[in-house]
Amino acid sequence: MWSLDRRTLLAACGALALAGCGFAPAYGPQGGGQKLLGQIAFADPDSPDAYLYTRRIEERLGRAAPGAPYRLDTSLRTETSGHGSLADGNTTRIRVIGTAYFTLRDAVTNEALTSGDTSTFTGYSTTGSTAATQAAERDAEERLMLMLADRVIDRLLLVAADLPQ
Repeated sequence: MWSLDRRTLLAACGALALAGCGFAPAYGPQGGGQKLLGQIAFADPDSPDAYLYTRRIEERLGRAAPGAPYRLDTSLRTETSGHGSLADGNTTRIRVIGTAYFTLRDAVTNEALTSGDTSTFTGYSTTGSTAATQAAERDAEERLMLMLADRVIDRLLLVAADLPQ
């Protein structure tokens, strides 16, 4: 006796839905992601946060080739706020909120091709140890920059197919 497996049925329906909507992998032959690989130049990082952000974008999209057709200008902002406290008033949890304001430009004409901003947050716990708290803070800042870079890349991939060659 044949029995229908629900997971198989759902997977088949999902595949049909994706095929019907014109879905194409970003880095596939019909995806626009290939236009961005090694094609975006950046300004030299001027802060530890900018370095982490730029490093992540280069990890995912590659270092810009000489004469790259695009330039990504980014302004990073972070702010911290305390959450959670002990009876003595000491803060036990810190939230770090980051925003990346970005503009992808034509490297030759300086024309803005797309721009936007994205925000995200992370946090860390403060402890009795200063060294542990500083390590947690550095780790949170790195996580934040990685998340912001990933979100900017996702936004660029959405418009990549429409970018000029």
